This record gives sequence, C-alpha cells and structure tokens, in this order.
Amino acid sequence: MMILEGNRIKGREMERLVSFLDRMGLKFEEGMDYSVCILDDEGEIVASGSVHENVIKCLAAAPAYRGTGLAAEIVNHLVRYEVERGITHIMVYTKPENEGLFSELGFFTILQAPGILFMENQKRGFGKYLEKLRQETPPKALENHCVNGSVVVNCNPFTLGHDFLIEQALKECDHLHLFLVPGDRGMFSEKERLEMVRIGIRDKNQVILHESSPYVISPATFPVYFFKEQFQGRQANCRLDLELFSDKIAPCLHIGKRFVGEEPICAVTRSYNEEMRRILPRSGIKVTEIERKTYNHVPISASEVRRLVERKELTYIKEMVPDGVYEYIKDSRFIP
Repeated sequence: MMILEGNRIKGREMERLVSFLDRMGLKFEEGMDYSVCILDDEGEIVASGSVHENVIKCLAAAPAYRGTGLAAEIVNHLVRYEVERGITHIMVYTKPENEGLFSELGFFTILQAPGILFMENQKRGFGKYLEKLRQETPPKALENHCVNGSVVVNCNPFTLGHDFLIEQALKECDHLHLFLVPGDRGMFSEKERLEMVRIGIRDKNQVILHESSPYVISPATFPVYFFKEQFQGRQANCRLDLELFSDKIAPCLHIGKRFVGEEPICAVTRSYNEEMRRILPRSGIKVTEIERKTYNHVPISASEVRRLVERKELTYIKEMVPDGVYEYIKDSRFIP
C-alpha cells in the first residue's frame, strides 16, 4: 500500500481521484484544501478523502477494502493534517450509514436528515454554540411575550435590498436575529462582509447580529458530493439546514418568524425558499417572503453590486448600497 497526498492533487492524479470517486458514487468537489489517497500494489486508488477548511469530504473506500480500516486511516490522517495547521474543530457531512465509523473515531451527531448526516468532533460543540447565541441575545428578547424573527444572509456585500428586507421584517417583530453565513468564497471576505453588516444595521437597535458559524449553511455552499444529482443533494442539504434551524436554533431563541427576500434570479435560492415554506411551519415558524427592493425597475442584488465594483462604476454602486457601506467599498482594496 502507498499513500498519495497533496494540498491540491493535480493533473493525472486528479483525474484518477475523480474517476475513483465516480465509481464509488461520489462527486469530487472543487476547491479542496488537501486530499489523501491510498493506493494498492498496482498503483490503483482504493481509498480517499479530502478536507475543505474544517470539513472532511469525499471519503470513500473500494468495496473490496471496506471493513479493513482504510477509511479510518484516511480520517485519522486528515484529522492530523487539520490539527497540524491549527484546526481542532472538525465537521463532516456524510451518508447516515457512516455514522458508526465516525462515532468510533470520536465524532458526534449534530443532526440527521433523510440522506444526510452532520457530525463534529466536539461532544458539546453545538451545545456551546447555542449557549453563545443566548449570550448574544438581550434577556428581554428571550421573554415569552416577545415576537422574535430571523433572517439568514450572505451580504456579499450589504445592499439596500438587505436593508429593505430588515426594515420590513422589523415591522412584524420585536427583535430580529440576523445570522451571517460563513465563508470567503465571494469577492468580499467574511471579515469584510461582517463589517459591512455592522455598518448597515448600526441604527437598528432591534437587530441582534450573530457572526458567521459553520452551523449555518449557505445555499451556495451546500455539500453535494455524495449525491449523483446536484438537485437531490441540495434538497437533502436544505432539509438538514432547515431542520437544524427549526429543531434546535429557533426554540433556543424563541424565534417564531423567518423572513426571506423574493428570489426572481437564483434557482438554487428560490428552491431553498420553497423548502423553507414547506418545512418551517411544521415547527410553528411562520415564513414571510418579502418583495425585493428595485433600482430602475430591476431587483437590487449583491451580484450586480459586485459586477459594478469590478468595473469601478461608483455612481451606480452608490444607488444600491447604504451610504456607510458605499464609503467602505470606495475606501477598500477594490477601488484604488
């Protein structure tokens, strides 16, 4: 047996890894930070796994080698790699039938939904997250008579569309929990997005901001690698994310409403909103879809603002974001 490893396996090795995963019924996700493969004496891949940030992905072992400990060897190798670069909180999205394997390796189930299992290597990791959410929440917002709402946003960047969504939501609740999704995949980093949100809500005392967390998943970054069809994968991840919110997060914060912007452009987000309207009311959470704010009769979108930033069209950017956010973008690294 031999081990092939690398921060980004490339070329012929990547082709072999993609082909192996395809035979195992998995799809290789682009952008992995690090991958490891175990090869047999003929040089064929018989087991593999990868990590992206703090998430283990694409774990597989050939049928003839299942039960031989190779999958456990891969996971242990990936965990050591993560720890060596300072990451100790590790998560995995996997198939429910892999729960026993990961449990034996020190992982704990956060939530299971049809077709997908979410686990982490900290026994009280999610419990500590819920405690943190309550600590960030003013005591009066936890009183039973309060009407609490929520929005989950990417804000890449914060636009007048986000501002309008928040203003409309505040008309229907006493406090609004704002959850920022994690990740640095877009034009603006997570830190920059957070700063723009803080600027955008600085005059809104009813808004309770919760910084990004790996427990809040963006529709754009759903892990779909263990589903042959992306649509099937997104549906499963929608259910996982929404059930985690409705079963765990919302009861912790007494949230009874969730607000979303109408989605005329992105099919993935529109599908997510549809699942939200189907799943959340089962737990007594009302879902309200708010019509998008427009500029020149076109819905304001963060993607359009990003396009304008790339083209350095400041005049139009100013019409689509709050004044403070405009000044932040204008003074940022994006516009010399």
